[in-house]
Amino acid sequence: MSSEELEKNIGIVFKDKDLLTEALTHRSYLNEYPKWRLPHNERLEYLGDAVLELIVSDALFKKFPKQPEGKLTVFRAALVNYQILAKVAERIRLQDFIMMSRGEKKDTGKAREVILANAMEALIGAIYLDQGFEVTRKFADAFVMTNLDEVLATKSYKDAKSELQEIVQEKLKLTPTYDVISEEGPAHRRMFTMGVYFGDKLIATGEGASKQEAESDAAKNALTKYH
Repeated sequence: MSSEELEKNIGIVFKDKDLLTEALTHRSYLNEYPKWRLPHNERLEYLGDAVLELIVSDALFKKFPKQPEGKLTVFRAALVNYQILAKVAERIRLQDFIMMSRGEKKDTGKAREVILANAMEALIGAIYLDQGFEVTRKFADAFVMTNLDEVLATKSYKDAKSELQEIVQEKLKLTPTYDVISEEGPAHRRMFTMGVYFGDKLIATGEGASKQEAESDAAKNALTKYH
């Protein structure tokens, strides 16, 4: 599918089309097409992650003048996590344009969400380099910050690990502990399964693209049993 369709979806026409193509090139694509003329998108992903954090931090700082730093940090984390970014990616149909290996295309669930979220960050990095900060900010306002009301309504910003610890310490006089159950996938796209334990007893498991993410997911799953 032509990347012009994606430009229509996001309302931005790239001056340097190679930047857009690079943002859409997943590492796995180069394994199947080693002579591909452009690098994969991980450098742009790194840049986009930092640019998005700055834009969201600035927006939250201005929107909530009385909120402390800790609260702003959890709001930001909830807005830029892989689930929200994957949702934004689906809204602009980014999945139709990412170039990846046949194997990666078959991924479902969290693995697919992580690929979409990473490509979303790469796209933001490409927009920043091609169009500058203001256009990138407008893009983030239109597609990322619009999720703020839902984040606040569902309280998805709440730190599940802290909440679980408070409940379990009060009810059971124990501190939950976490341990790795499994690690899967290549180095650039690792998926972790973590278990949360009360003493020696496994209470719930969770998955994520990092150990911290998987621990948080495990804590959320445990909370459903202890609320």
